[in-house]
Amino acid sequence: MFENLSERLERSFKILKGEGKITEINVAETLKDVRRALLDADVNYKVAKNFTDTVKQKAMGMNVLTALKPSQLMVKIVHDELTELMGGKAVEMNLQNRPAIILMSGLQGSGKTTFSGKLANMLKTRQHKNPLLVACDVYRPAAIEQLKVVGETVGVDVYTEEGNKDVVEIAQNAIRKAKTGSYNVVIVDTAGRLAVDEEMMDEIYRLKNAINPDETLFVVDSMTGQDAVNTAKEFNDRLDFDGVVLTKLDGDTRGGAALSIRTVVTKPIKFVGTGEKMDAIDVFHPERMADRILGMGDVVSLVERAQMQFDEEEAKRLEKKIRKNKFDFDDFMGQIQQIKKMGNIKELASMIPGVGKQIKDLDIDDNAFKQIEAIIQSMTPKERANPDIINQSRRQRISRGSGTKIEDVNRLMKQFDQTRKMMKMVSGMNSSKMAQMAAAMKNMKGGMPKM
Repeated sequence: MFENLSERLERSFKILKGEGKITEINVAETLKDVRRALLDADVNYKVAKNFTDTVKQKAMGMNVLTALKPSQLMVKIVHDELTELMGGKAVEMNLQNRPAIILMSGLQGSGKTTFSGKLANMLKTRQHKNPLLVACDVYRPAAIEQLKVVGETVGVDVYTEEGNKDVVEIAQNAIRKAKTGSYNVVIVDTAGRLAVDEEMMDEIYRLKNAINPDETLFVVDSMTGQDAVNTAKEFNDRLDFDGVVLTKLDGDTRGGAALSIRTVVTKPIKFVGTGEKMDAIDVFHPERMADRILGMGDVVSLVERAQMQFDEEEAKRLEKKIRKNKFDFDDFMGQIQQIKKMGNIKELASMIPGVGKQIKDLDIDDNAFKQIEAIIQSMTPKERANPDIINQSRRQRISRGSGTKIEDVNRLMKQFDQTRKMMKMVSGMNSSKMAQMAAAMKNMKGGMPKM
């Protein structure tokens, strides 16, 4: 995500490295390169020009602080302007009414149905809502069945009326059901349509007027670049939607849609889809996205994802086991599963400042833990619960059972033993033990089995 843009911007800032001060000449040279980088990322030309003009104006109006070099000051100005370009701050949905009604709109193939399921799952798991999905795509073959599968996957009810082609009637009946039931959010999935299809645009316009949604979201495939922005403007002219959803932001996207759409349609980006899994959805935070574009990572989002998987009771249970040095391979496997639930491994690593650039050319598979899992699963229940009994003959059997080399098993056992010792040290941590932990980490050699 944004890898090419990040690299180009970094190269642009290098023009100012070694310069003692900001001048009109070196700023112009830097921003000429920045503008090229934005245009290559498929950012709207007017947006790119206005952006660089604003940055230039601010850069020339500032004195370089003694603590900052010219290149650092330029990065700060660009960061602030990127944040502003994408909306300045996150915008929450209006879910005050009971039920709150959310209407989905967009082109065919933009990912509306999948995103409807992701949104329902997010509202259910993170905000403890009880959503109802409504199937109003009555044209695409198997569309209703797809929504049913999505609903079943996330454990959310789906309202359908097989054979009924009147989307207004279907939506109104669904809302009535929500009011009489325990549902507090209604998500209406609609058919994809082209802005030039007058009949289909009229249908969703009538649907919006009939159900008076609290939120109308426009879902767009971010990989379509500048076309996404043009389509958003056409839809907004007819529907006056409340926010934008960018899907497939984990794909080979140049970032133009994310950087242009807020300015062109003057509506906030509210969510982004970051993968195929049903929990691959993030609230859009402009400042965090600017951090990632400029290679600064996104620690806040990383911590938030970790907190979503945090189980307080499980943490207390683990702490007791760690204090008694009873942390075993079953516990270890549980921690791996929690990490996997947080999302794509490479994406998670890229959220750590400075790491994104280092791993950009590495092929980090989502199945990176497969070998470790295979080794642990080849252990007997007794061995997983009592790692200390795993002698050389047991290791050889585990190696054969997992299809790995004995060296891989030995490496995992050594790493696990070091991890267990360190966790015990941390569990009783005080200031005097910090040095001990640092020394233990320094002496740790080798790594996890190669994936």
